Amino acid sequence: MPIDFPRRIVCLTEETTETLYLLGEGDRVVGISGYTVRPWEARQKPRVSAFTTAKFDQITALRPDLVLTFSDLQADITRELVRRGITVFNFNQRSVAEIVAMMRTLGRLVDAAEKTEALLRRLETGLELIRASAAQFPFRPRVLFEEWKDPLITGIRWVEELIEIAGGEPIFPELREHQGARERIVNPDEVVIRNPDVIVASWCGQKVQKEAIRQRYGWDGIEAVKKGHVYEIKSTYILQPGPASLTEGIRQLHRILARVAGAEVSATLAPEEKCDVLN
Repeated sequence: MPIDFPRRIVCLTEETTETLYLLGEGDRVVGISGYTVRPWEARQKPRVSAFTTAKFDQITALRPDLVLTFSDLQADITRELVRRGITVFNFNQRSVAEIVAMMRTLGRLVDAAEKTEALLRRLETGLELIRASAAQFPFRPRVLFEEWKDPLITGIRWVEELIEIAGGEPIFPELREHQGARERIVNPDEVVIRNPDVIVASWCGQKVQKEAIRQRYGWDGIEAVKKGHVYEIKSTYILQPGPASLTEGIRQLHRILARVAGAEVSATLAPEEKCDVLN
């Protein structure tokens, strides 16, 4: 008897939605998270969740044969869906390697393994081009990645890894392994001591107020502030552990770091979309 792969999938975070569309399997998606931005066409599908809450009756009404959730943050959603008799697959990718593993697993779940491997080869080629470009930098800028403002939270593991690939050195590398945001809270005074060359901020769901960053007490002595190297990357490009981070997110990081290091960037590595990174 042939295997019947899932045909009605609800994705409660953006990265699985984006992966399915990149694989040409977007027609399987019947429901999405309300925070979904990429790809644009997916936004026409019913929005059945926020990040930590879900519209269970609406999900059930979509008759999904698979719901995709993410991490311990959606553990309660996962539990309730299972209680209602719905098949759920919960991913928990927190590193670049785990993002790749998530995409590979998802491809197998929808019988698209060959297409997935082709997509992953393209992504790896892009990452290698950025690594090679970063190797030409005259120096590797020290980077503060600011995931949140108050309390000040530094980058999660995949973001810190992308910074290194893109040509920078995170100033709080010892915190990357912590999954929870509370464990990545840093003292603003410690940022002054570690003195980053560049600050890259991405406040999930909010526009970064760069002037507020510059005006923090004591931060006027930080190299990044003195030299005007405070930038924003929108969270949809860098705080989603999926294809966007491995493409647009890292390209924006690389462009920022090249500017700080005084290096040239190949036109093929420039960001594909208009963004706020150089404002």
